Amino acid sequence: MTVKVFGHKAPDTDSTGCAIIQAWYMNEVLGVAAEPRLLGTPNTEAAFVVEKWGFDTPALLTDVEDGEAVVIVDTNNPAELPANINNANILQIIDHHALVGGLTTKGPIDITIRPLACAATVIYDLMGDDAAKMPDNIKGVMLSCILSDTLEFRSPTTTDHDKALALKLASELNIDLGQYASEMFEAKSDVSEFSDAELLRMDSKEYAVDGTKFRVSVLETTAPKMILDRKASLIETMTTVATEDGVDQVLLFVVDILNEEATMLIPNALTKTVAEKSFGATVDGDAVVLPGVMSRKKQIIPNLAV
Repeated sequence: MTVKVFGHKAPDTDSTGCAIIQAWYMNEVLGVAAEPRLLGTPNTEAAFVVEKWGFDTPALLTDVEDGEAVVIVDTNNPAELPANINNANILQIIDHHALVGGLTTKGPIDITIRPLACAATVIYDLMGDDAAKMPDNIKGVMLSCILSDTLEFRSPTTTDHDKALALKLASELNIDLGQYASEMFEAKSDVSEFSDAELLRMDSKEYAVDGTKFRVSVLETTAPKMILDRKASLIETMTTVATEDGVDQVLLFVVDILNEEATMLIPNALTKTVAEKSFGATVDGDAVVLPGVMSRKKQIIPNLAV
């Protein structure tokens, strides 16, 4: 039996990297056969990280079979997992997000959810002394996860523990942390080959707020103009994506990493209300800049109101 290890749909760097790291740990340290899998196409930054550290892109997993052994990383939300997840044999959940509810298991399992910026930091802590056994390529992926989820420590989700671990890993790898983060963010910013619908789903999660279902999309970039130049077509595509995905509205936030702000697209009255009630914004037109807003987990989702 080989355990499948995977994160959430629309895989970002942390979700992709944690599947690789945890599968390595299970295979090489715990002696448990495991393989990393993805629930979708990784974003451009995640693809860069996988290639940079010499890994093959994990194979796509469309669903799980009844009783199949799995480990879930970087999420605990059933909406972000395979349709048949509650019939699988979930062995472990490792996460850093709020507890959503809705997952059922075959029996008691090992669940770890910690208030850290990055799920990879949680995995590192769970390894204990065995973390010293990590080869450089696993350390590189772990460093990448932390830099991505903290936006090189700019995100308000960053903890001292995440930062200390990243600095430790960068030192051990003899990497210029700032230069490497810039390379990652440059890779993330190149979205020219993606359709509007792909962009809206690329780094997105579903949430319900007072009975209204949202797909909340966040695009983190050092080149926001590349995305905002497509504003008209993105706004038009929001309706199509919402209908296809069974949600009431897509919310899109284009996070400018360097200027530490987000631009929220405003296609209709509902999104205008969300911007005004959630962020105290004054909306005039089809977009609004939200200074200091960078984190979906800490600044966007907890504040959503309709």
